[in-house]
Amino acid sequence: MTPEDDRSHAFRDSYQDVRVTRRTPDTPQTRAPAYRLAFTDTEFLLREELRPVRLQLELLKPQMVLDERGVQSTVVMFGGARIPAPEQAETAATPRLGALSCYYTEAERFAGLMTQRSLATYGREWVICTGGGPGVMEAGNKGAHEAGGHSIGLSIVLPHEQAPNSFVTPDLCFNFHYFAIRKMHFLMRAKVITVFPGGFGTMDEMFEALTLIQTGRMRRVPFLLFGGAFWQEIINWQALAAAGTISPEDLELIHFVETADEAVEIIDGFDFSEC
Repeated sequence: MTPEDDRSHAFRDSYQDVRVTRRTPDTPQTRAPAYRLAFTDTEFLLREELRPVRLQLELLKPQMVLDERGVQSTVVMFGGARIPAPEQAETAATPRLGALSCYYTEAERFAGLMTQRSLATYGREWVICTGGGPGVMEAGNKGAHEAGGHSIGLSIVLPHEQAPNSFVTPDLCFNFHYFAIRKMHFLMRAKVITVFPGGFGTMDEMFEALTLIQTGRMRRVPFLLFGGAFWQEIINWQALAAAGTISPEDLELIHFVETADEAVEIIDGFDFSEC
């Protein structure tokens, strides 16, 4: 079935006109930028004034693809791109970074366990969702792939060259220009949020999600921080509560875990009916 065969209206389809313009006679008029159909004119779409349209497109495209695939809920995995696989730990930039390779293993195992659960729903629920890059993200997509399921990768264009890791399901691999829209897609279907050791990007994603839950802008979900010692050293959570900048009960939004099994146990004990 072609797109025009699935129309719900009687108007001429845009696909048809795009094909017609490819056969238009070559004249000074038809070569002029003004003559291009607006929705096929890349230079026009990239103009500063078209930013609102581009924001909408980045929101719509992944939303429509995930809807068409029947994805209803995700298990989000945030974490550092620099964390190596155990076999590469000795090549890490610092010994401490190499020691964090244990969380690559736990991320891979956790993703496998969640994907087994996802397969029981025919891949509609509990779908692994990462940032699509290396490190913890690669481990998450790899665990889902090796368990026989699909997984989502939400990549973003960065100044240095990079490609999605090879374990992301190809037709669920998205690329973003806008960080804000990417973060929306991380959370729109989130049933579980996990955060592994990481840097600025990981902390940005973590605090964005925590703020939305704390302020009631997002429903509460299991929020699991892998690596208690790491996170307690990096962030003085108790000092925030003692200073009154957060409420003591805000700390109850977070669970610290070390292993995939601990994470699954907390998820199984969570009352999703209150969400």
